[in-house]
Amino acid sequence: MKINSPQLVMNLVSLAAYAWRLWKDGKAKELVHSSVTENCPLHEAVRCIHVGLLCVQDHPDDRPLMSSVIFMLENENALLSTPKQPAYFVQQNSETPEPRENVEVSVNGVSITTLEGR
Repeated sequence: MKINSPQLVMNLVSLAAYAWRLWKDGKAKELVHSSVTENCPLHEAVRCIHVGLLCVQDHPDDRPLMSSVIFMLENENALLSTPKQPAYFVQQNSETPEPRENVEVSVNGVSITTLEGR
């Protein structure tokens, strides 16, 4: 499944939620595209995912300082704590009906606002 697939959009609210779900299921390697592993060892890519999940934890006090992030990425032997649930993670309600097939998904949902003085 590609990150921008409609199935992902329907079932999860963000890439962080998708990464978290894979991490919890012990499948973080599935998040790494094969083209990445051509230039980067898989364990390094998974470490980056691990550090990324530490950076988006729900409670700000649980998130590492930028200096710690750099240290964790530069030092392969540095121990990493276990990430907790990311901020803005929405649990899927089991009573929610199945995703609708006819829902329109916008890939480029960006708008630009120009402020003009009086």
